Amino acid sequence: MTPKSTPEMTTEATLRTLGERVARLRLSRNMTQASLAQESGTSARSIKRLEAGENTSLDTLLRVLGVLGLGDRLLDSLPDPDVRPIERVKLGGRERRRASGTPDTPKATDWAWGEDSDP
Repeated sequence: MTPKSTPEMTTEATLRTLGERVARLRLSRNMTQASLAQESGTSARSIKRLEAGENTSLDTLLRVLGVLGLGDRLLDSLPDPDVRPIERVKLGGRERRRASGTPDTPKATDWAWGEDSDP
């Protein structure tokens, strides 16, 4: 069994796990790499790269997931970004348009006009 993706998991390990799962799903549906490539409108080389855990395009992944009947599953893995009701009240019914940053963000520089002292 492959490990579950965690924040500590490297990008390379996540790509490998994703590729292994795609390969197992393809085989469980009795499909060849060539037939998956043809049905998804991608190249066989792209399918091989995806299953090997190599870097491929998001477009390839989405097309393959669509053919495997899992096109909506990727979106299901992301939380709904709607503003929470409490936050909406604080914002007076307006939606957030940008992030404010973290309070620990250091200033670009501590220099200010008039700090130079000439002897």
